[in-house]
Amino acid sequence: MRNALTLLTQYAEYHRDRRNITTHFIGVPMIVFAVGVLLARPVVPIGAVTLTPAWLLFWLSAAWYLTRHAVLGLAVSGAVGLLMLLAHSTETMSTLPWLATGLGFFTLGWVIQFIGHYYEGRKPAFVDDLSGLLVGPMFVVAEAMFALGWNREMLQEIEKRAGPTVIRDLANARP
Repeated sequence: MRNALTLLTQYAEYHRDRRNITTHFIGVPMIVFAVGVLLARPVVPIGAVTLTPAWLLFWLSAAWYLTRHAVLGLAVSGAVGLLMLLAHSTETMSTLPWLATGLGFFTLGWVIQFIGHYYEGRKPAFVDDLSGLLVGPMFVVAEAMFALGWNREMLQEIEKRAGPTVIRDLANARP
């Protein structure tokens, strides 16, 4: 089982350009929200609670995050949980607006991601390792926490292994 340091380092290797990282702060939450919207149906009432595919996926991913790093796992789970709550506010919309919201955010989120990877000059991490789809939200939350001064040792180790963040010169970028 790969821990947060290993996963974040592998993901960071695909995300060294600061513009790419910035696009992830916008695109990743949009994609997570969109997945929540699209999986907010069907609603299955079970006693006093309701179960949806989105909540099932949330609990499975939260368990995965928590097994990678306790503090970071709690933070990522909290962020994803808030996005799921927001996404579930769309479940009562009629079908067309609900579907347009989910597909619209999903598409726009990925467009933003691919713009970032254009600056990076590398494909997204999930192309080589599907776990990158789960690591993306962890990376964004970790980057935000690093910016606030959390776990400088982990940040230094990631940068030691993956290199520092930069602004790539597109005119001289590799093909």
